[in-house]
Amino acid sequence: MLKARISLVALALIAATQAQANEQAASKGFVEDSSMKLLLRNAYINRDKKHGTNDQIEWGQGFIANFSSGFTQGTVGVGVDVFGLYAIRLDGGKGHNGGGGVDFFQPSDTAPANSPHNLARGGAAVKFRISNTVLKYGDQMPSLPVLQHDDARLLPESFTGTLITSNEIEGLELNAGRFTQEARKSAEGRDSGGLKSINVLGGRYKFTDNLTASLYTSDVEDVLKKHYLGVNYVHPIADDQSLTLDFNGYKTDIDSKFEREAGLTGDSNTIWSLAATYTLGAHSFTIAHQRSTGDTGYNYGWYQNRGGVGDGGSTIFLANSYWSDFNAEDERSWQIGYGLDFGAYGVPGLTYNVAYVRGDNINTHGFGEGKEREVFNQVRYVVQEGPAKDLSVKLRSSILRTSDSVRQNEYNDDGNEVRVFVEYPISIF
Repeated sequence: MLKARISLVALALIAATQAQANEQAASKGFVEDSSMKLLLRNAYINRDKKHGTNDQIEWGQGFIANFSSGFTQGTVGVGVDVFGLYAIRLDGGKGHNGGGGVDFFQPSDTAPANSPHNLARGGAAVKFRISNTVLKYGDQMPSLPVLQHDDARLLPESFTGTLITSNEIEGLELNAGRFTQEARKSAEGRDSGGLKSINVLGGRYKFTDNLTASLYTSDVEDVLKKHYLGVNYVHPIADDQSLTLDFNGYKTDIDSKFEREAGLTGDSNTIWSLAATYTLGAHSFTIAHQRSTGDTGYNYGWYQNRGGVGDGGSTIFLANSYWSDFNAEDERSWQIGYGLDFGAYGVPGLTYNVAYVRGDNINTHGFGEGKEREVFNQVRYVVQEGPAKDLSVKLRSSILRTSDSVRQNEYNDDGNEVRVFVEYPISIF
């Protein structure tokens, strides 16, 4: 049924009355509008666990190349997108590798203590454009609230399928798609995640320069159905002052088969967060509240052949998601955060963020009320000029502490985390 809906949506989008300039009519050509970029990423993550669980340590060098052609001229434009990924293991952290939260290099099933010394993966997609509507088929990295590929590790995830993106009406973006394969970020092969299929449908509309809303739904075959609502409003106060309100919410209905196989405590969850950020010049102050209700926690990401959902490792557009996601059953969490842009003090490109998040009311099913808290710090510097322009260095740390009941329930554990990412984007043409 959803396949038929996607087809109808595609026809409606193509036939929509144009309300802005026709991008296809302005096409310069397949070669003329093409670009190729290379991202060099050196990534290190160290998770120091405190209660018997092995520490997780991985370090690697990644090369992420992307070629995007223009569209041929004419009523229907045709083009291709190609990516190539390569990673070298600098430290597999023997005895510490293979943690689901790091996952730079997938360890061998027969020798779990060992990781490959390198890995390579590539993908390609063909794309068609009519007016301001693009249909793309092949290997892609979707960025939607209900299907967000994970690009927060050494190499990114990717999915294989069809995605239609339409911008026919000014301020409105509509998306409809179906994907049938998922490539794990730490492995070779386009179907290493074991995805059956996921259908996505939704859109984003910019009502005014200050108000934007998003509404999306997804159906992960034999796993769950998920609905998302997001609203963002920016209220200008003065030239250097503003108040931003950001709401994000998910409602999930879980298939009974997946509930049993995953050992979940129920088949439904509703989770939402509301963040308010006051910006004053170089300073930003954030308070946020997040709440999870239902008879299980919020489920997302990981891989279906490992018992996961398979809808992308970053499909959690919520305010209190750092190392912990604060997404347990019945969990309530509060955040206070602060950010500073040192550009106002003569150091452009340098930023600092700190946040404290505390969660309670976790249903641990017989172990007592669960609680957790996290202190997050991040420093990032982007070179502004010279031969190393746009090179960035990001140092991030988290200190996570949990109650005994949370550890007994095996929802989470105490730990200290350090991440160091050095990235250098190169525009080849």
